[in-house]
Amino acid sequence: MLNSLVIPSNSFNFGFNFQKMRIPILLLIFILWGQSLMAQTDPSRRSTFYLTYGSSGANLREFNEMLSDKGLSPLRNGYTTLGIGYQSRINDFIFGVELYQNNGPKSVFRDYELDYRTSRLYFNVGYALTEEGRVQFIHYMSLGVGYLNFQMLKEGQPERLGDFLASPAQGFILRKNDIQKGSNYFGGFLTEIGFQLGYDIRIPSMEESIELIGKFGYSFSPFENAWNKNGVAFDNTQAGAFLRMGAGISLPDRNIFYDDATLGLHFFYGKNFVSVGSFNESLDANDYNRLPDIPGNIGFKIIGENGRKMYGAEIFNLASKGTANESYDQSLNSIRFYGNLGYQLFKRNNLEMGVLGGLGFGSVRYTLENLNKPEFPLLFEEPDYDGYIFARGLMVKPELMIAYALPIAKVNAFNVVYSIHAGYEMPLGRYRFGDTSMQSFMKGPYLQFGLGVRP
Repeated sequence: MLNSLVIPSNSFNFGFNFQKMRIPILLLIFILWGQSLMAQTDPSRRSTFYLTYGSSGANLREFNEMLSDKGLSPLRNGYTTLGIGYQSRINDFIFGVELYQNNGPKSVFRDYELDYRTSRLYFNVGYALTEEGRVQFIHYMSLGVGYLNFQMLKEGQPERLGDFLASPAQGFILRKNDIQKGSNYFGGFLTEIGFQLGYDIRIPSMEESIELIGKFGYSFSPFENAWNKNGVAFDNTQAGAFLRMGAGISLPDRNIFYDDATLGLHFFYGKNFVSVGSFNESLDANDYNRLPDIPGNIGFKIIGENGRKMYGAEIFNLASKGTANESYDQSLNSIRFYGNLGYQLFKRNNLEMGVLGGLGFGSVRYTLENLNKPEFPLLFEEPDYDGYIFARGLMVKPELMIAYALPIAKVNAFNVVYSIHAGYEMPLGRYRFGDTSMQSFMKGPYLQFGLGVRP
């Protein structure tokens, strides 16, 4: 009866989120400043915003050895990967930022689903080996942080929130650097070495090009046992060769004379004025502690401009955490991803003002984690400790942006951009935890303060 695992199709879950960004932002600006000093003449520039999809190797070696000892088939290796990235070239030097969500294939054991996934945030530096017309070939190295989720939970979702709160033990959840508790929990140290091949497809009468991208290389965690949870090392989930294909929008250096065409990267710290009040009433009814208000959040935007047209994407993470009772920790988390289009209303000297509209995807997840889970292999034999309930759907928002761009150094290689963004999020989906609406947590005004770089 326990001799095999059935492997169904893959599933996807956004589990993105971020580290406190002060030090990485300073590092990013320092790299650009150094590059501008090296430039002896007006530098050649290229900036690209892209999405990628691919696969990566990952071997749950120690967990599979435990399954083998029990006569069970191993979990299938590897991830499917979805990523968003920004890259800028000044002369032949490359810097960039990438965020990846990696999802392993699901497996079924009895009435449980086994699933694992990671999120990774990388800062890239590299060198353009060739720049021949429309073709680019780049060698780069990435340094970053990550998050790991490994779970074995019963299939399906509860039909009523009250039923879940009364009996949350659906299996177990193991998380390392748990971004479900907030972006500042993103951590660990991850590296990646790779090559990137790009090809431009020019768009008639426009400064932008469509760039086709292929990336290949190897990701790894340099420190042994850095991803150990409950007696099992999951380090190999962060290591493996990868191949990713994608496409994006690029501003090649042939367009450096178009001052009104640019593509920039902006990190922001924001506050979303959403309510957890109605959800706290459900917690009160089941003798759980209330969750605190949502604190500030960290995210990033990629904003392109051409004349008065604006476009781009953004992603950020809302989270609240606390102790539910003497047995459980709790967290309420939401990931928001938007694609944006807009129009620049005003631009004079270095001051800019514009309006944007966003259509995106949102998720909301409430997790209860038992504080007293045992180590493996007992945890695998008696897995019912943790559980979560979730919902997802579409989102829309209008936004007003005011920005000030400050040129840096005598050689105007890039601008530092200070910005303020204000808007209102509205859910299009139902966003229900069983019979309980979570729309009050998904809608509301927000205010963001940004710091960015724009070649």
